[in-house]
Amino acid sequence: MKILATLALGTAITTFAGMAFADAQWGDYKGYTLRVKLIGGAQYEKLYAEIPKWEAATGAKVQIVSSKNHFELDKEIKQDIAAGKIDYCVASNHTSFAPQYGDIYIDLNGVIKPDVLAEFDPLALKNATVDGKLVQLPRHSDISNLFYKKSLYADQKNKDAFKAKYGYDLAPPETFDQFKDQAIFFAKAPDFFGTQFVGKDEAITGRFYEMLVANGGALFDDKWNPTFNSAAGVKSLMWFKDLYDAKAVPAGSLNYLWDDTGMGFASGTVAMDLDWAGWAAFFNDPKNSKIAGDVGLVRAPKGDGGKRSGWSGSHSFSITKACDNQPAAASFVTFLTDHDNQMIEARTGLLPTRTKVWKDVEAEFKAQGNDFMANVFETYAQSMAEDAFTPPLIAPWIEVSNVIWPDLQKGILGEMDPQAALDDAAAKAKTIMEDAGYLKD
Repeated sequence: MKILATLALGTAITTFAGMAFADAQWGDYKGYTLRVKLIGGAQYEKLYAEIPKWEAATGAKVQIVSSKNHFELDKEIKQDIAAGKIDYCVASNHTSFAPQYGDIYIDLNGVIKPDVLAEFDPLALKNATVDGKLVQLPRHSDISNLFYKKSLYADQKNKDAFKAKYGYDLAPPETFDQFKDQAIFFAKAPDFFGTQFVGKDEAITGRFYEMLVANGGALFDDKWNPTFNSAAGVKSLMWFKDLYDAKAVPAGSLNYLWDDTGMGFASGTVAMDLDWAGWAAFFNDPKNSKIAGDVGLVRAPKGDGGKRSGWSGSHSFSITKACDNQPAAASFVTFLTDHDNQMIEARTGLLPTRTKVWKDVEAEFKAQGNDFMANVFETYAQSMAEDAFTPPLIAPWIEVSNVIWPDLQKGILGEMDPQAALDDAAAKAKTIMEDAGYLKD
């Protein structure tokens, strides 16, 4: 496939804008091969299994040229930009990553029909917008809540021992202090752990960030000075360090990403897991999980600031300006995010970005008598409405994150004093913000 950027493309886009998606007419692209880069992982494969339907409807073929976690995919896309070689049409994107890619992606306004966009949650579309351009079509939204092993909390011996040690009743934690108490109480390393956490890349930066907000802190002040090395920041970092030092988390946690935590909880060796909704059905499926039927779910705990953790955003699809068939690309991403396909992902627990899908999937679970999944959507709906906040939607965010997380690791491991680790990260972040033109005297 040749990637062309010609004036003729504008005509193609205009033609596509007039296509009617309401009757599922995806267009005729017989003989065309659409090259795409997609996020990989167990949570996402059910959607990709639907791709042959689009191929059959359009006559096109889809070539997945890369399938990696978002951190690796982000690095790869940046390499593509540096090399001036973007030879694909569609790429997975995310609220956190999108602002840093410059102008490599098209504005989907005018390409995706207005009546299609009107079916999406307005906040999801707002968070998918960079510099006034809708550069992403949201696939599903993310926010974390607390999964726990119910039998541990029902056990009378656990109740008595916990009350004797901590002076309050054992119940799913309402605060992060209680979360830490319980994680340490349940841990019996190396065979069983109270909890776990992701430990590198933006994953640990994000977890620290939401803990910081819950504790009443902030990443930056209103002039973009880094402020995460505050007392709230130190307490937030100490939460991770205390769990690590107590061996309440697996020794390899600092190398964990999202698949590691999800699979860890499903293995039955972890008491509590602060995790994304997309794991819900997996956790409760006896074919995949050793804790099926023993999974409870509550809202994420609160910090000292009285707020719940609520780091949020959306996975999405973007279309490159270099694409030689933007109408085909737009047809493809619209197909992947249509009502039926969002229902497929929602049945696993992934949070839809189409408002009707929220209602339809919850009603479906209730009709099936699936109280667990109905509760998942009720719980996560509350979180999205009351707790959700995104990372700073600015171009330097990932660069800032990449100087924060190695120092977080050093603080957790005891290689640096937590205050010193955060001070070091804040100094590096300040330089980045100055260089990017955000921080001014």
